[in-house]
Amino acid sequence: MPARPIFAFVSLILIAGACVLIFLVLLAGAVDSNPVNTIYFLQADTSGISGAPAQSRWTLWNVCSVGANGAEVCPKVSAAYPFDPQNNFGTTKGVPAAFQGQVLGKVQLRTFADPVNSTNMFYYLTRFMFAFVLISLFFAVCSLFLGLFALCSRIGSFLSSTTCAVALFFQTIVAALMTAAYVIGRNDFIANGQTATLGEYAFAFIWAAMACLFLATVFFCVAGVTSKKDKTSTDRTGGRFSRRKTTKERGSFLDTESQRQVNKEYA
Repeated sequence: MPARPIFAFVSLILIAGACVLIFLVLLAGAVDSNPVNTIYFLQADTSGISGAPAQSRWTLWNVCSVGANGAEVCPKVSAAYPFDPQNNFGTTKGVPAAFQGQVLGKVQLRTFADPVNSTNMFYYLTRFMFAFVLISLFFAVCSLFLGLFALCSRIGSFLSSTTCAVALFFQTIVAALMTAAYVIGRNDFIANGQTATLGEYAFAFIWAAMACLFLATVFFCVAGVTSKKDKTSTDRTGGRFSRRKTTKERGSFLDTESQRQVNKEYA
């Protein structure tokens, strides 16, 4: 059995798994049902922040409170919701200093040049992360459909590997932005004497999706290269068989001529 369909099929399973994992993270905060209502990036003790719930969880769409059963209770969704506690809760009271930007009246002046007030960094890291999640998911889905052609075509294998590599590129950026923003944010909460933990499911799903896309890209490439080797091997085998067959037919022709000459002599 050719190796190409096997590698292509394994790649399809990996891409499908990556798409499911990204979808689960993307739905967290937007859908109030299991299992997505237990997926979040960061949970922190915000009981000391004016107007904030006792425990807050950040997702791609909003900041949610934690219900009695441990599930999220989320307000209305907002696309590309930033991790920015000062603006999320509309106050600076009880917010760690690392999240507080320069405020002039009601206008917050965001600046990268300020070494103390890093709220600008968290804002843009998480805003861009949302966009890259959508881009990664788009190319992953494209690769999933193109992967069907990889089952029977070398071109399909290489096209799928290309789109999967693009999805992998953006998913890697998502993982890097997520880790930078929320790990630093957790440390800032802890440094201020507030408990904070990372969302194990969101982090695991994002990094696992990246690993799946990486393996799928490699297997698609292997499927394309293996297909070429199989074809070359088949052509060589067919050539030897053809030469043998030609030689055999030539020998049969000579034997027939010899028999005719013998029959003429006896005649």
